[in-house]
This record gives sequence, C-alpha cells and structure tokens, in this order.
Amino acid sequence: MNPNGYRLEVERHVALVTLDRPETLNSLTFELYDELARVFEDFNRRSEVRAVILTGAGRGFCSGGDVNAIIGELFARDMRGLLDFTRATGHLIGSIRGTRCPVIACVNGPAVGAGAVIAAACDLRIASRSARFGFVFPKVGLSGADMGASWLLPRIVGMGNAAELLFFGDVIDVDTAYRMGLVNRIADDGDAALALAKTWAEKLAQGPAFAHAMTKRMLIAEQTMSLADALEAEAQAQAICMAHSDFRTAYEARRDATQPMFEGLTPSSNRNEQTA
Repeated sequence: MNPNGYRLEVERHVALVTLDRPETLNSLTFELYDELARVFEDFNRRSEVRAVILTGAGRGFCSGGDVNAIIGELFARDMRGLLDFTRATGHLIGSIRGTRCPVIACVNGPAVGAGAVIAAACDLRIASRSARFGFVFPKVGLSGADMGASWLLPRIVGMGNAAELLFFGDVIDVDTAYRMGLVNRIADDGDAALALAKTWAEKLAQGPAFAHAMTKRMLIAEQTMSLADALEAEAQAQAICMAHSDFRTAYEARRDATQPMFEGLTPSSNRNEQTA
C-alpha cells in the first residue's frame, strides 16, 4: 500500500498524478484530500509543468471518501467539525480548478461520489469503456450539491442533465456520460485511455502555455459575465497574449515553416509588455 495514497511523475512537461489506493478503488482519506490540494496548488509554482493528467491505479478512478477512514468518523463530529471536513473537500476542487495549466481526467473505472466531482473539476475527461460515473450523495441522505457539483455540472452537461444526476444519484455508464457531454472521448479498456490522455497532454504541453492559462482563466471567469463584459475581458486577455513573446514565436515559426518553441508560463520578454 502506498503510504501517500498517490504517485506523482513529471516527464516532458506533463505531470501524471495517480491515485494509488487500488485495494479501495482509490478512496480518499482526510489526509489525502489535503495532500492532493497541495499537489495541485504546487503546480502553479512549477514552471516545468504545462499539463496535468489525473488517473487512478488498478480498476478504478476514485470511489469517493473512504467509508472506514472518513464516514464513520463524521458521525462523531459536531457541526464545526463537519464544516471543517466539507470545506476541505471543496478546497481540493478549488485547487484543481485553480491550476493554471489544463488538467485531464483519465477515468479508468468507477468515479463515484467525490471521485465523480473530481473528474468534473478537470478541464477534459477521457474515459475507458468500463468507466462509470455516480454523483451518489442523495443515496446516502446528502445533498447532491457537494464539493461544487451543482456549480460544475450545469456548465458541463446543462441544467436538465445536472438535475437528473444530482437528484437521483444514479450511476451512469460511459455511453450515457458521453451523450450528456460529461466525457470528451471514450477509449478501450486497458491502457488506451491513459495513452490518449498522454497524447493530449503532450500536445498541450508543446503549445503556448501562457495562452492556455489565459484560456482556462477566461473559461471560468466569463461564466458569470454579461456578453458585453465578456467581450471586454477577452479583448484585454487577447491583447496581453499579443504582447507575450509566444505570439511572435508562433508567427515566425509559421513564416519559416519551423516548429515553434514556446516560452511557457514565465514572464514575457516582449518589449510591449509594459503597455499591455
């Protein structure tokens, strides 16, 4: 058993985070919620990381909170203690959403409860044929609005599908998840889903990291804006990207028919930076 509950590998600007408690379908403990949040926050301080993959070891992605390590203890907590826990679970979701680079969930099996919300918090989702998704909170007498699920899901699958998933708490198969828009791609069981996730992550890592970070920032920020505010926000965001050296790098590479070598998530050296 991995004492940390996860593994982290970084290769060619791609970070691979693997939940590593396969004997419990990668269920989460109090400590693992906190540690994973720190891992994702740390990516913002690691310039070499330009894309992240989150997956699970064995035959599952994540089965949610560990029944023995978490659920049993919650019955002994007062309201303050319960709130401390629910805020900690939300902190993990906020850390994933706050990671500047794109995050890909490689859902290699069941993603249930907290596991389903964690997958939803990622920017992209690739799922194997054996993947299942279940926002099962009402099955145990809890609100479907947990860990940001009622904020995330309507923005991914629409209000009607989100209501169906969060009121009933049923576990859905991968084809239903794809039809709803919860899954971007379906891959065969085995290593196919992770292979596709790595292909996507490496392609993103080779791209303009500064522009990708801006895209992610705008996708989140504009969800609460009017069209007029969104147009102005994008105008400013694009002007900032135009002042970044990656813009000239892309132009010169296209002109010279060469492969662009983008700068990454570092301060721009472009002479227009001060006026952007």
